[in-house]
Amino acid sequence: MQELEKQFHIQCVPGDVGRYCILPGDPGRVASIAAYFADARQVACNREFNVWTGYLEGEKVTACSTGIGGPSAAIAMEELHRCGADTFLRTGTCGGIDLAVRSGDIVVATGAIRYEHTSLEYAPIEFPAVPDLDVTNCLAQAARELGLRLHTGVVQCKDSFYGQHSPDASPVSYELKARWEAWKRLGVKASEMESAALFVVAAALGCRCGSCFHVIWNQEREAAGLDQDMSTDTENSVRVAVEALKLLIRRDRG
Repeated sequence: MQELEKQFHIQCVPGDVGRYCILPGDPGRVASIAAYFADARQVACNREFNVWTGYLEGEKVTACSTGIGGPSAAIAMEELHRCGADTFLRTGTCGGIDLAVRSGDIVVATGAIRYEHTSLEYAPIEFPAVPDLDVTNCLAQAARELGLRLHTGVVQCKDSFYGQHSPDASPVSYELKARWEAWKRLGVKASEMESAALFVVAAALGCRCGSCFHVIWNQEREAAGLDQDMSTDTENSVRVAVEALKLLIRRDRG
């Protein structure tokens, strides 16, 4: 591959980013994350990749959006790693599966079901998609210290949003529904689209990664007739990621 002055997609070079990165999906969420940094500035914005860098606890840190799904998330991680990053905290949204998971809650992933295809280009399917333990513990601790309703457990990752929400429209609805029933019976907490790829890519690169999510809705609670209110304010999951990163930086120094 031709050597480029800047990374092809994120348009960054070494020195533009810190070793610690927070990864939201939405480009519009990056500035609100960077507002928690000192001396934050936008260093690049290309396609779905909005990149801001500043300082947290005296360490250089970066927030970079990844867009939706595993392919673009993997691109962001690969290119950020080439620029010097080695620790990644994903903050995003999810839909609840377990009936105890309510709108507005926080989910911290302890593992991810690889019901997507990006990770297959990094590791055989027998390799588990698991986050870094230190990052995960910091995310859970941050959520508890912020007084938020927290769930830890396995999340399901898929490539098709509407395969989950409108399975009957798919010619393979029989498979989608059977798998979904399996996730429910296995106690899977929530469904999202990036963590399986990120966890496996991080393992391939020798990096650390963990994920936390804001629960927007739980279709299983809706089907069961349980009360819930849709929650689209992602500020709490952002706060969890920022506070967890502070905890992690202090641990690393210790």
